[in-house]
Amino acid sequence: MKQIGYYIGAAAIALGAFTSCTLDAENYTEKSTQNFPKTKNDIVQGLAGIYQNLNKATATPQTTFLFYSHLASDEVLGGGGPNDKLMQAMDLLMNFGTDMTNEFFIQRYIGINRANSLLDALKNMQLNATEKAQADGEARFLRAYYYYELASMYGRIPLTITSEAAKPVQATPAQIWGQILLDLKTAIDEMPAQNTSTTRIGHVDKYAAEALLGRCWLFYTGMYCNGDQLADMTSTNYNPLTEVTLPDGSKLTKADVIAYIDDCVNNSGYTLVSDFRNLWAYTNRCTVEDYDYTKGKNLKWAEDDNAVNPESMFAIKFSKYADWNDSNIGYSNQYALFFGVRGQGTNERTFPFGSGWGAGPVSPALVNDWTVTEPNDVRMKASLVAATDEYPSYALGGGGEYIQETGIYGKKVMPVTAKKSDGTISVSFANIMYGTDNWKGNAENFQLNNINDLVLIRFAEVLLMQSELKEDVTGINRVRARAGLTPIAAYSLEALQNERRHELAFEFLRWNDIRRWHIAATALEKQNGVKIYNNGQQTNNTPHGGGYAARYNSTAGFAKIPESQIPLAAGADGHIDQNPGWAGGSDYNQW
Repeated sequence: MKQIGYYIGAAAIALGAFTSCTLDAENYTEKSTQNFPKTKNDIVQGLAGIYQNLNKATATPQTTFLFYSHLASDEVLGGGGPNDKLMQAMDLLMNFGTDMTNEFFIQRYIGINRANSLLDALKNMQLNATEKAQADGEARFLRAYYYYELASMYGRIPLTITSEAAKPVQATPAQIWGQILLDLKTAIDEMPAQNTSTTRIGHVDKYAAEALLGRCWLFYTGMYCNGDQLADMTSTNYNPLTEVTLPDGSKLTKADVIAYIDDCVNNSGYTLVSDFRNLWAYTNRCTVEDYDYTKGKNLKWAEDDNAVNPESMFAIKFSKYADWNDSNIGYSNQYALFFGVRGQGTNERTFPFGSGWGAGPVSPALVNDWTVTEPNDVRMKASLVAATDEYPSYALGGGGEYIQETGIYGKKVMPVTAKKSDGTISVSFANIMYGTDNWKGNAENFQLNNINDLVLIRFAEVLLMQSELKEDVTGINRVRARAGLTPIAAYSLEALQNERRHELAFEFLRWNDIRRWHIAATALEKQNGVKIYNNGQQTNNTPHGGGYAARYNSTAGFAKIPESQIPLAAGADGHIDQNPGWAGGSDYNQW
């Protein structure tokens, strides 16, 4: 009898070597493929277990791909305090500790094995054909997404698509990305043509799979267009592949991907929110008229009072179930906490943005570039806040222990506060919009009360992917029109690159963009010498470990595989080799 479980360890797939748990959190011993899943409700439970992995990883956001990709990019620096060396190491593409991202590595393989278990079980289940196809497609989407994050972060990783026992063996990039693309193609081809944003809230649909397919295709065919060796990936040559062989022997072509993206654009029902600023939580009804930047502008958050955001295609959902139990912390948006304002004492000084750990201070180089390339772009001030412009009492350099402080913050993921009826400030607008009753943890807790969605795929990205793939301006100009900008007459890669940089800033996408376009080393070097404050003292951002370009060229941007995973895979038919660039000289000490 095969137990439906996940295995915590090297590749989360070595049967018997690690602790086993079932998909059902309330039963750790009895359910197996002989008796679970059998019913439609069992499938719901199984899918919930796979989706829950999104929140579980969020409990330790500082170990995740999203966090790493943001800090490693040229948009932001590391930040935090003197003891937040992990943040600073990620910015500098350096190592801190032997297992700095181990929790994320473990969690994503837990999610993958849950998906494998459900997919194996579905093969023999007697279900309504449409329901079975939808469940199979959702599980494939999530498995593909989890592999997308792992492969983007670590490069060559163990690959398994079955719940059967196997020793972890690193696959080639062609094998890994081929499986990701096949999973997404299968999900697209089998899932019903229905938008689930209103009918099955929280469940992905065919069109989300089309969007993720486009994202994965662009990364793989660009990043590996010259080959899969270090010199190939760090080359400045960019000539993306136009055809990929999938594991089943079929071919996926650029024309196929264009057809899927066109279908998403034309038939999905997803659309752009009317005003770019309405995408972000600071325009919520409890805050919008008290914030000078948004007051009197007739703005309304797309998610007010649990409304459905028509632009959101895939998001991590949060709730009042968050508390300090390790299993529940991830039900709050811990990314918001980490990217909150550091060292200012009270929320009155930085209203409407709340307190946090100060990760990811925005690089002044981004602001300088944006001002030159698109000086009248409303999205710049909608996406970032220069503290000394908006906060009269903000103490730049006077906030105490803060490394790489620039006084510029990305607004999209920050905590958002709101004024109570008595004029005092709530640590989160959610306490006013949704009330303070029924919190599993404590209301007015700035570490737990951020519960607005973290949107991972939105429709604007699909429009920009359409333009990039078809090399035309249609998608670009739809996005520009929403921002009140003049249309572009002719397509160019440079115009597309700028549009993605501006529209999608601080949404965890820039890192893979500069890598796949083969411009990463040059882009990262712009962070050298920008003005920062370290512990209140003005200075300049300085290279570590040889500098940004040197570190990128020695790693291709892939993170160090957690050291504890390597011996667990050794022996018999298993192995995991460490990524290049993580031997001597890669450790970060301090500023």
